[in-house]
Amino acid sequence: MEQFDKKVIRKFDTKVQHLKYKVLREVARHAWNDTLLENVMNIPQAIVPGKESTMRCCVYKERAILGERVKIAMGHDVSGHNIIQVIDIACDECPAAGYSVTDSCRGCLAHRCEDVCPRGAISFDHNHVAHIDKSKCIECGKCAEVCPYSAIVNRKRPCQIACKVKAIDINTDGAAAINDEKCTSCGACVYRCPFGAIADKSYILDVIDLIKGSENNKNYRVYAVVAPSISGQFSYAKLGQVIKGLKELGFHTVVEAALGADLVAMSEAKELTEKGFLTSSCCPAFVSYINSEFPDLAEHISHNLSPMVEISKYIKKTDPTAKAVFIGPCTAKKAEAQLEKAKPYVDAVLTFEELQALFDSRKIEITSLDEDVLDNASYYGRIFARSGGLSDAVVQALKEQGLEDFPLKAVACNGIEECRIALLKKRKGVLDANFIEGMACLGGCIGGAGSLTHGPKNKAGVDKYGKEALEKSISDAISVLK
Repeated sequence: MEQFDKKVIRKFDTKVQHLKYKVLREVARHAWNDTLLENVMNIPQAIVPGKESTMRCCVYKERAILGERVKIAMGHDVSGHNIIQVIDIACDECPAAGYSVTDSCRGCLAHRCEDVCPRGAISFDHNHVAHIDKSKCIECGKCAEVCPYSAIVNRKRPCQIACKVKAIDINTDGAAAINDEKCTSCGACVYRCPFGAIADKSYILDVIDLIKGSENNKNYRVYAVVAPSISGQFSYAKLGQVIKGLKELGFHTVVEAALGADLVAMSEAKELTEKGFLTSSCCPAFVSYINSEFPDLAEHISHNLSPMVEISKYIKKTDPTAKAVFIGPCTAKKAEAQLEKAKPYVDAVLTFEELQALFDSRKIEITSLDEDVLDNASYYGRIFARSGGLSDAVVQALKEQGLEDFPLKAVACNGIEECRIALLKKRKGVLDANFIEGMACLGGCIGGAGSLTHGPKNKAGVDKYGKEALEKSISDAISVLK
């Protein structure tokens, strides 16, 4: 296995991702071989052999954390029933959050910090250095504002900074805790935690069971539904080789989720003209955010299914015994697949991280494979993967349906912060737009937590992929479905 690792070029953003991948790979390898149950306890030591620690204080803690990761990789809950899971034993390295005095304090005479504090939480020691009494501090930040040396800072944990919906609390033990009522399952905290203490629950074993149970697609056919953002991933290989690799894994065929996006664009454009105002329904994290924080605006959410669900619905309409597995960058899609509107159509969800682990668990070297093609979605369906793509597709769909007289004013929200601002303006009646395209991740789907890599190259990859589409109009793309 280690020899195979050296032969294959791996490109992850962080070592945390690589560690996550190794756990998924080992779990999958044993699952293919029907040896998981007898080897599940040995996986941590296989990944971290010997007696020398490489990541933590000791090798035993490293293995204990890996043991929790194995559970998550197997689809088990280690903290609550959320898709996003906190590994408590791994969440112990961050300093206490809140305002604190740094070494930059000069012990000045002005004592502005003391004077401005409304709770008397600031005192001075014999060296005239300021100290904050945490039992009195209300985190108002006034002391930091007036300090002439910027000696008082507000420490926030990386996960809390990443979570723009404020769904992460700190429990009494100092570990992060997910507020399920606020959490949108976007996975931003998963990607940003530098210690890998937060992870997304995996359904990789479900996918393996589906493929094995099909007996080479004789009992039923297993379809891989790939998100268009795949075009910016697996940079060490050609996209056609990735598609071929999916078939080598045991999938019957590969279908573009972008074709579902084409269907959604046409339906969403028509719905918009009928209702006059609409928010998109493609990003499950955005939809979840509206339902939890802006329930008064929920009536404006498009009634259309997401591209993932829409194309999976079509697959099962044409092949009633089919199994549909969505593969993309999004952890929130795992939560969406559990919703009643999606359950009949989507059987499992994988991220690109998990797909890489699946390839390597079967020793499939995709760079050595011939290329296969995807050629049944339009340019507009494919660019759904990046911010602004959905709005562009709606413009085109209006045109193709003879509805271009509709005065479309779209606002494309890049990240949940922009979504929040747009929704607040709508609530106050000051939004100069009649369509809100909401993408919870920065950049759109290409910024999803389950991506192998994140960056501007992924946007360029999606745009290039879109321009390569044989079908130049949405109508041409969906005509193959009729």
